Amino acid sequence: MTPTTILAAELTDVCAELEAWGGAPSALLDRLRRARDLAEGLDPYLDRCTSGESPALARLAQRTRDTDWVRRSSGSLEQEMLSGHVEGRVLNFLVRMSGARRVLEVGMFTGYSALAMAEALPEGGTVVACEVDADVAAFARTCFDDSPVGDRITVEVGPAMATLHRLAESVAAEGSFDFVFIDADKAGYLGYLDLLLDSALLSPGAVIAVDNTLMQGQPYTGLGVTTNGAAIATFNEAVAADARVEQVLVPLRDGLTLVRRVT
Repeated sequence: MTPTTILAAELTDVCAELEAWGGAPSALLDRLRRARDLAEGLDPYLDRCTSGESPALARLAQRTRDTDWVRRSSGSLEQEMLSGHVEGRVLNFLVRMSGARRVLEVGMFTGYSALAMAEALPEGGTVVACEVDADVAAFARTCFDDSPVGDRITVEVGPAMATLHRLAESVAAEGSFDFVFIDADKAGYLGYLDLLLDSALLSPGAVIAVDNTLMQGQPYTGLGVTTNGAAIATFNEAVAADARVEQVLVPLRDGLTLVRRVT
């Protein structure tokens, strides 16, 4: 769920209620329908106007949709956690445009974003993907094995913070990262960002992309704020006040913030 899809659903319900009531002026209903159509049609239009996904990504997405994540994970995972076509293309575009050779992903799920970024890497490039759930990591690995670039992805299973500390200790031997994508536990976002900025994990000019930074509109509406919504609001405020970085929050799906160290 994103701010746009929530808005579309609200407007659809309002239109239906007013139509059922029968007392609303026709001009008002027409305006509401136009607003509904603007919100409802945006994501499908973006999807149609964005370059298509590779066959391997399409198969990965279909396998994810066909899996009963509620039963498989006792409700802790859901297919909406998949980055998806448009965001995958944006990540692919950013990785290719930046000339990145080493990519770090914090929070992998079934691997859509990891594979999308791997497809943009040059020969010899690497994605190191952190995933806390061993079962999900195994699911992703089978999907990667179905791709001609799956061998570019290394999966690190375990708590992301522990993995990041270990990677920071081995930077001299293994190298720093040119691009980082964070899409993990929201309460951990600030800790991940601070570790990245305070260590040698980032190469000069590296870009960090952080997902879900609009969190269904909760940070700016203050309505129905969940634990995740509160964590994202805190994260956004901290990043905006951090003199070490420059950032831009892009209203893509549920929000994507791009961060770059400047000091």
